Amino acid sequence: MNTWLLILGMLLITFTTRYSLFAWSHLQFPEGLRRALHYVPIAVLSAIVVPGMLLPDGQHWALRADNAYLLAGLASILVAAVTRHLLATIASGLLLFFVLRWAFGQLPV
Repeated sequence: MNTWLLILGMLLITFTTRYSLFAWSHLQFPEGLRRALHYVPIAVLSAIVVPGMLLPDGQHWALRADNAYLLAGLASILVAAVTRHLLATIASGLLLFFVLRWAFGQLPV
């Protein structure tokens, strides 16, 4: 029973927050809140990606020169800062990641 109450509660909260933007479309966010919301995607993506770079096995820190996740991630950050091109960032990061994994002998064969 508690599981169904939890699901119903999550449904109500999700529906209310999403529907409110349509129901009261004339409302304007304060300027400070609008500026703060601009950084939400960056913060969420960082929260997802950085632990994978620093803890590739999910348990132990891997601040080593043979961590392909960390090296490719740092290179992707550099490519993104220099080029400001999303496709170039993704392609270079993936290419470098797999080349590093191959060079370190970490690819499953």
